[in-house]
Amino acid sequence: MTDPIHLLDLETLNPLLDLAFAEDHAGTDVTTLSLFAETDTGCAILRAKEPGLIAGLPVVEQVFHKLDPAIKIDARVTDGHRVCAGDIIAELSGPIRALLSGERLALNLFQRMCGIATAAAAYADAVKDLPVKILDTRKTAPGLRILDKYAGRVGGITNHRMTLSDLAMIKDNHLRLAGGITAAVQKVRAARPDIRIEVEAETLADVREALAAKADIIMLDNMDLDTMREAVALIGNQAETEASGNVTLDRIRAIAETGVNMISVGALTHSVKAMDISMKVEPQSS
Repeated sequence: MTDPIHLLDLETLNPLLDLAFAEDHAGTDVTTLSLFAETDTGCAILRAKEPGLIAGLPVVEQVFHKLDPAIKIDARVTDGHRVCAGDIIAELSGPIRALLSGERLALNLFQRMCGIATAAAAYADAVKDLPVKILDTRKTAPGLRILDKYAGRVGGITNHRMTLSDLAMIKDNHLRLAGGITAAVQKVRAARPDIRIEVEAETLADVREALAAKADIIMLDNMDLDTMREAVALIGNQAETEASGNVTLDRIRAIAETGVNMISVGALTHSVKAMDISMKVEPQSS
């Protein structure tokens, strides 16, 4: 798998963090500014409170460095490493004001990213011996897509389209409004002959129509396993196949065994459980 760190380009990350800081009014933290002087320093420990896969340490570092470049971070692990409950993830030291003002933002992002990476790894591990790709979706938190997608990659899955411009994906509402599969594929192909086209199919009749229209990818949406298996056999090598809808960790292997090329999992980002991580700050000993 290509190193996903390129997704965290600072040109992309900084505007996201600027918006988050503006939302939080981090520079006017009345509690912290009232209690501590600019010269007060402290140290903090990021600790895992449950097992999981780490993703997002570069984001934590950037959060604190934007508040105060004097913050030092000693990471005990790197992204992609598994930790157990009680493990120290990183130690931070520097001005107390920056440590306290950045704590919640850093944890909000880091816990979510670790949760996504941990879930992604569970899905990837469940089918690691099968020739199928697990995909994320665009069902990400608004503004945080780059972080959600990065975390998924750390967990071992493949990114689906990043934006609406990456692939023509013709789904149920498009089909209803455009006059069906054949008409929709023809219109998109005429407008953008350079772009790949994916079409949603709910029935075997839809699959046959998508094949006749020469769709590049056929999404088998909410099909039961027997129908999906039949659809995969019908499609053969004429198009790629993607299973979607009602995908859970309990079902992922059975879905993969139908022979589909890809399985997209919306739950990885739209309802992921954040990993439990604590940050305890103490005064720095002299």
